[in-house]
Amino acid sequence: MNRTSILVGAVITLVIGLFGSTAAHAGSAPPRAAAAAVFDVRAYGALGDGHVNDSPAIQKAVDAANAAGGGIVEFPAGTYKSKNTVHLKSNVTIQLDAGSTVMGSTAATYDAAEPNPYDAYQDYGHSHFHDAMFYGDNVSGIGFTGSGTIDGMGYLTASVDPGAGQADKIISLTRCRNLTLSGITLRRGGHFAALINNCDQVVSDHLVIDTASDRDGWNIISTTNVRITNADISANDDALVFKSDYALGAKLANGHVTVSNSKLSARCCNALMFGSETCGDFTDYRFQGIRITGANKSGLGMVSMDGANISDVHYRDITMTGVHSPIFQKIGARKRCGNNPGVGHISNITYDNVTATGNSPSVTPTLWGESGGSRISGVTFAGVNITVPGGGSAISTAVPSNDAVSYNPTSIGTRPSYGWYLHNADNIRFTDSSVRFAADDNRPAVIADGDSAVVLDRFTAQRGTGSAYDVGFRAVNGYCVTGSANTTGGGLRVNATGSTKTC
Repeated sequence: MNRTSILVGAVITLVIGLFGSTAAHAGSAPPRAAAAAVFDVRAYGALGDGHVNDSPAIQKAVDAANAAGGGIVEFPAGTYKSKNTVHLKSNVTIQLDAGSTVMGSTAATYDAAEPNPYDAYQDYGHSHFHDAMFYGDNVSGIGFTGSGTIDGMGYLTASVDPGAGQADKIISLTRCRNLTLSGITLRRGGHFAALINNCDQVVSDHLVIDTASDRDGWNIISTTNVRITNADISANDDALVFKSDYALGAKLANGHVTVSNSKLSARCCNALMFGSETCGDFTDYRFQGIRITGANKSGLGMVSMDGANISDVHYRDITMTGVHSPIFQKIGARKRCGNNPGVGHISNITYDNVTATGNSPSVTPTLWGESGGSRISGVTFAGVNITVPGGGSAISTAVPSNDAVSYNPTSIGTRPSYGWYLHNADNIRFTDSSVRFAADDNRPAVIADGDSAVVLDRFTAQRGTGSAYDVGFRAVNGYCVTGSANTTGGGLRVNATGSTKTC
């Protein structure tokens, strides 16, 4: 080959190289991040035979993943007995493969509950965090993923005071950031399947919790920026609950939360709940596509007991069956929070396209505010249709009794109305909504007492054969009933005592 041919070939090669490099830089995707390192618990001594205690091996794998800068601690199919608390560390994901179960154990030696100088401000289980199967504090970039199970096996306690070596939680996290809790199943968690306090950036998808034989499902406390999708939570106590307590010695903010396409049930208590621990303020919550299949207290419950302001909360496309109190809001005066809390507020709450069928013993859907500056305000109901069991007799329309330090729907005496009872509430609007009963009820459908600006627009109410009227306004400053009727097409009978009409 002569010099000219060599030179031409070199030039062509250089041009092609430059062109290819430029094209690759301009059109290709950015380089992929390196895959996370995997730390198989079996490589650290776990047997997964359901007999030998695998906690030491699990902890070694977690420590190794953290020391390496992060990674996945993998549990292949098997049954891993865990008799000691596993201490979670940053940038470590617990991956439970299909067929894998981490199980609690009898004769366990889980970490003891730590002292807490603030434990007078909330229940015992909220005040202590170390007594758990998995515990972490001030951790970030952590996760529980896969399709396996963590099962307390009935060995975690649901009592208010765990004994030596006992745990009362499966997962306990404080001051965490960037948490993923997806795909896995948590079963028989004792007091809580999962409890998180002062966390930020939480993502959960297709999480399953079954604590119907013990107590709470998931308590999300003083936490911000949460996205939950496709959850399935069956609890005995509260299923999915948002709280803000004083366990960490501070009044902390909550909010920026979405929950969608999820199923909830609570045998004894509340399905989807705010409170009762309510120190810090709550704002910006969106609940959509929620199916509630039972709640012995509230289906959709919201209480401010300890001075919190709860605002900008929106419910859409909710169905409820078997709930004793379909919708319940209350402002109380328990004031169980540090820094001398006052009485809170509830405002700017919307319910759209909600259908509920109540269960006996029935508690009338209620908005109960406190007097003065702690009234409920700005609540709207659009397409909210509720059927209660009914069967009530006409009673005195006087304001029922109230225990201001209790958050239970039954802390207020029997309501004089079957469909809605409003007390110390302002700017309340019902549009295209209805109340009905399964058995004849001789109480009025709606009573508003001491409220202002109450509007019923295209509202339908079933009439009891012995009811004196359908809607009662007592000392209401501005009410309006328009385009409304009973279920047979007749106009609603309105009784307005000491009230002013605005339409």
